[in-house]
Amino acid sequence: MSEVRIEVGLGDRSYPIWIGPGLLPRIGEALSEVSFPKKLAIVTNEIVEPLYGNTLRSALENAGYEAHTIVLPDGEGTKTLQVLETIFDGLIESGIDRGCGLLALGGGVIGDIAGFAAASYMRGIPFVQVPTTLLAQVDSSVGGKTAVNHPLGKNLIGAFYQPKYVLIDVDTLKTLEKRDLAAGMAEVVKYGVIRDESFFRYLGENRKKVQDLVPETLVEIIKKSCQIKADIVENDEKEKGLRALLNFGHTYGHAVETLAGYGEYRHGEAVAIGMVVAAQVSRAFDLCSDEDVVAIRTLLADYDLPISPPEFPLDAVIGAMKRDKKVKAGLFTMVLNHGIGRADIHPVTDLEQLFEPFCG
Repeated sequence: MSEVRIEVGLGDRSYPIWIGPGLLPRIGEALSEVSFPKKLAIVTNEIVEPLYGNTLRSALENAGYEAHTIVLPDGEGTKTLQVLETIFDGLIESGIDRGCGLLALGGGVIGDIAGFAAASYMRGIPFVQVPTTLLAQVDSSVGGKTAVNHPLGKNLIGAFYQPKYVLIDVDTLKTLEKRDLAAGMAEVVKYGVIRDESFFRYLGENRKKVQDLVPETLVEIIKKSCQIKADIVENDEKEKGLRALLNFGHTYGHAVETLAGYGEYRHGEAVAIGMVVAAQVSRAFDLCSDEDVVAIRTLLADYDLPISPPEFPLDAVIGAMKRDKKVKAGLFTMVLNHGIGRADIHPVTDLEQLFEPFCG
C-alpha cells in the first residue's frame, strides 16, 4: 500500500501531511525533511505510551535525535491549565530550550494541549503532530488550533499555532477502541456534509471497509478529510469566515460536552448529535430537505454514533452555546447545511423556540 502526501499551503508556515501504514518507524525521515531540532520532548499519555512510545523513541534515537518523554493522564479532563503547567515542568526539567522541539503523540487531547504548550513555552518552539486516533488524524492535528478547556467552555484558552509536520500512521488505528473509531468518523462525515456530496456517498458505500480497517480505504478517507481541511485553512487560517464551516455540528456539540462534563461524551459523539441538531435547524429554515436530514442521521447511526440529544434544560443549553467561541459581538451564528455537500454560516435568533424541541 503506497502512502500519500499532501501539503497545507501557508507560505513560510506550510507543512506536509504524510499518510500511510508503517510510518512511525520512519519518523526520522519526516523530521529531517523539515530540519527539526535534534533535541525534543515527546508529549503523550498513559494509554498511548506503552503502545507506541518505545517504537517512536527507538526510531528517533536511530536517526540521531535525543528524546525526552512526558506522560499525561488519558481523557478530555487532561486539557486544563493545571496539566499544561506539568508539561512546562517536564520541559524545563529536561532542559528543553528555544532550540529544541516538541512532538505530540496521541489523540486530539494530546495534540491540543501539547500544541498549546509548544505555542507558549519560551514564546514558541517548533512541534510535530503524530496523531494516533482517527479524530485527531482527520481533524485536530491539521490546521494549527491548540487549546485547553475551561470549566465554563471547551477550548476557550488557546492559540493558532501550526505544526511543522503531521505524520499519520494508519496502523495506530488497529489499537483504537471501536467507540473511538466511531467518534473519529463523525468529523469525516462532517466533511462530506459541508463540502463534498460524493465523499458523503463514498462513506456510506464503504462503511464495512472503514470499520474493518482496510488500509487503502483508511488512507483514502483520511487523505480526503485532510485535503478538505487544508483547502479551507489555506484560505482562512485564523477563522475569520470560511474556516468556521468546519464548526458544523460543534455549536450544539460543545454544549453537550460542557453540560455532560468533559469525558462523558467523546468529542465526535457530541459533534454527531450536534450535526443532527444543525441539520434539523437547516430543515426548519428550508435549507435542506427531510431526505437530507434522514441521510445524515442514517449515516451517523450506521457508524455507531449517537444521534439523539441528551435531555438538558433549555436555558442551560442556550447558555453553553452563547459562551462558545461562535458568538461574536453578541451575534449568535450557526453553520447550517444546504442540502448535502454545501454549508454556510447563518445568524440565528429566537433560540428558545428553535432549540426547545431538543431539550428536556
